[in-house]
Amino acid sequence: MIDLPLTLDQYEAERICVIKPSALGDVVQSLPILPALRERYPSAHISWVINRTLSDLVLGHPHLDEAIPFDRQGSWAQWSRLLGVLHSRQFDLVFDLQGLMRTGIMTAATGAQVRVGLQTAREGAHLASNVTIPNTGRDIPAHQRYWRGAEALGLGESRRQTLIRISKQDSNWAEGQLSQLKGMVLGIHPGAGWTTKRWPIEKYAVVGCKFMRMYGGSVVILGSPDEAELGEQLEALFNRFVPSKPILNLSGKTSLKQLSTMLSAVDLLATNDSGPMHLAAGLGTPVLGIFTCTSPEISGPPGEQHELIATRIPCAASYKKVCPHSGADHLACMEELSTDTVCESLVRLIEKNKLTHRAA
Repeated sequence: MIDLPLTLDQYEAERICVIKPSALGDVVQSLPILPALRERYPSAHISWVINRTLSDLVLGHPHLDEAIPFDRQGSWAQWSRLLGVLHSRQFDLVFDLQGLMRTGIMTAATGAQVRVGLQTAREGAHLASNVTIPNTGRDIPAHQRYWRGAEALGLGESRRQTLIRISKQDSNWAEGQLSQLKGMVLGIHPGAGWTTKRWPIEKYAVVGCKFMRMYGGSVVILGSPDEAELGEQLEALFNRFVPSKPILNLSGKTSLKQLSTMLSAVDLLATNDSGPMHLAAGLGTPVLGIFTCTSPEISGPPGEQHELIATRIPCAASYKKVCPHSGADHLACMEELSTDTVCESLVRLIEKNKLTHRAA
């Protein structure tokens, strides 16, 4: 640890690096720090280390000068080149918002005078930082944890902005896709990285059907290429139960920019705890977030405009990627969280955001 002559909010920097390679939701929740950094350091060169697959999130950002791509499955030669790039940039202020061994190595490689980390750092990543931001433990909501960086710079009262550049081409694409639909548009993202986060497809179908019948609206199914099969299953259920209703299945068929554009364009989103949930919320779309093995207080997006509902069984918010129970208790959270409960939350979401009235 160095003995800093000034507190972080008094430290002057000319070259700044944010290290936050993944995952989608965490990167989205970290994005508000960029406008804060630009406000504090208007002339600084600001870089961001990000997984190559997520780089579209930051490319074209008005407050970012450079995206440094990271290939998680890259070769040793690629890893060595990345560390060389980080060292050559001569950063004087670095934020490691990931806090894992690989980002700790990146942080150390920069040789920056001030290297800032969070209390959630593990795998020895804390050894690379010489400043740890207080009140950033795992009991702090993730979005607040990342915003502590802005607070440490004396900008905690600044407006939080999630800025993602959407091109005219992508906007025109989304407009063309939605032109075939009618009424209020509900986006549904039925996927998630963990099995224990995925509320059943059949229940999403019930919620979507009730929405279309109550409000005369339409449904767009969204997801990554890995979730295309889930999207097809949900589409098949809709075609079976409401064959006359307009359904648009874009699961696995969008780029990250197109997904961002569509999440911004739909009226509301029903989703598991996932990256698209945070992306939609950051872009200003009201979210109905369904939480089974995670906590809406810790992992959910901020804002009263959203509806976040969670299971109430004893092992709720256990953050287990695989259900540890067997028999009748296996994935009991999925059964406990009923479609009636979710539909009631959907109605509340629509009403408090004054989206529309029920169809006659």
